[in-house]
Amino acid sequence: MASLFKKKTVDDVIKEQTKELRGTQRQITRDRAALEKQEKQMEMEIKKMAKSGNREACKILAKQLVQLRKQKNRTYAVSSKVTSMSTQTKVMNSQMKMAGAMSATAKTMQTVNKKMDPQKTLQTMQDFQKENMKMGMTEDMINDTLDEIFDESGDEEESQDIVNQVLDEIGIEISGKMVRAPAAGKNLPTASPKRKTQISDDEIERQLRALGVD
Repeated sequence: MASLFKKKTVDDVIKEQTKELRGTQRQITRDRAALEKQEKQMEMEIKKMAKSGNREACKILAKQLVQLRKQKNRTYAVSSKVTSMSTQTKVMNSQMKMAGAMSATAKTMQTVNKKMDPQKTLQTMQDFQKENMKMGMTEDMINDTLDEIFDESGDEEESQDIVNQVLDEIGIEISGKMVRAPAAGKNLPTASPKRKTQISDDEIERQLRALGVD
């Protein structure tokens, strides 16, 4: 029951009209086929009357044949008109849909323009650009600081390696001398005519100062 009182949309009306036009087109085609059949029968009848010598009947049938052919030609004109109406209906439907889409788009644009504040949008873009520049500067400062830290750390590590190398060399030499040192309670050996030169404490301190180690 609800469908009976439902308001028809433009698409529904267009569909109904298209359906009616197709039905009219089919009817015109059937009428034309019937006229062509009558035309052939009348031509045969005229030939038959002509062979029998009935001139009056031939004249009457000839006039009817002329009228029949005119009626058949009119069916072509009507059919062309129906096709044109169907095409125009489809074009109008497309134009109406396009107009509806443009109207909806215009309303959407109006709503967006009302809600969007140009000044606020500009301020937001400027704030974003400013904060983006700050972030870039902060990142550059952090990277420079990290580079300095790692560079200094590398220099300190390299200096420490040199110090450790010198201390290792000194330790190895001292250890070697400690191995050759006499044990407690035993007689000291006689001094050798040739004594190896020992590194004094002053020399060790001088090398450490040269390396920058206090």
